[in-house]
Amino acid sequence: MKKLLGLVTLFLMLPLAAKEQPAPVKPKAQPPKLTYSKAWYGMSSWYGDHWAGRKTACGGKFDPQALTAAHPILPCGTWLRITNTRTGHSEFAKVTDRGPYEEGREIDVSERVAKRIDLQHFGVAQVKLEIVRDSDGTSHPPMEFYTH
Repeated sequence: MKKLLGLVTLFLMLPLAAKEQPAPVKPKAQPPKLTYSKAWYGMSSWYGDHWAGRKTACGGKFDPQALTAAHPILPCGTWLRITNTRTGHSEFAKVTDRGPYEEGREIDVSERVAKRIDLQHFGVAQVKLEIVRDSDGTSHPPMEFYTH
């Protein structure tokens, strides 16, 4: 009888002694690791409201408040990191148009990019350009596009 009472007590206490397992935690989806191409330098200017709503060479409508740029040879959709060499401020932009058409200029940026890299006040400045790439080498949006 004592053995039976001991076994019953053990079976009744067993669930109390077992630890609860925490729910499995899903790992956050990580955006692809980005790299940057070898940097090159050139002069940049900006364009804004005068061109708003006009069709770009890549087929969209120009929005001066978008993170966009015009480059003469980079493929449409290429993402760049553009850094003002005087201030060190940088911003990402997507090539959506062709240009600039002024001698000695490497790239035109939208008004929004110009404000963010302190280019708007001066109009023209030297910039460092880098293509943003993911692990398989394709041009890719910057990290903040994955967090929204």
